[in-house]
Amino acid sequence: MTVTAPIPAGTWTIDPVHSEIGFSVKHLMVSKVKGTFDVFSGTVTVAEDGTPSVQAEIDVNSINTRNEQRDGHVKSADFFDAEKFPKATFVSTDVEADGDDYVLKGDFTLKGVTKPVSLELEFNGVNPGMGAGPVAGFEAKTVLSRKDFGVDFEMPLEGGGVVVGDKITITLAIEAGLGA
Repeated sequence: MTVTAPIPAGTWTIDPVHSEIGFSVKHLMVSKVKGTFDVFSGTVTVAEDGTPSVQAEIDVNSINTRNEQRDGHVKSADFFDAEKFPKATFVSTDVEADGDDYVLKGDFTLKGVTKPVSLELEFNGVNPGMGAGPVAGFEAKTVLSRKDFGVDFEMPLEGGGVVVGDKITITLAIEAGLGA
């Protein structure tokens, strides 16, 4: 069952200056590498009846793990094949209430593979903004299998396991402005 949005109708544009798309993945089976995608865009469109929809795009070439050599390898055909597949996209299909929070469902495309995903979504409210119109805040999280999206590069470790884990935790901190 689709819920109605707790924000006014209209098109809310993601503000990349006040938003972040982050991720973490297990490294060497004992720690995590964290990073961000620094170039992204998207909208939250709320229909007059309150039905929300979300569309977003990530420039995978904007990956930033604070290590240029690693970023270059992740952009290569071993992982994202960013030259051939420069964008990852998300298009929502439904939003459901989950207590005080929500589950945002949609189709995520990475490396030419589209799969349904569900994000745990927290709505942080609406603020009148600072002269440019109202802003809304959201936080979301999901865990994806990189192998589900054709990112199946394996580098086994001598003692067992792999250099890069399969499960990727994606976190979003989003601020969006109405009519921005």
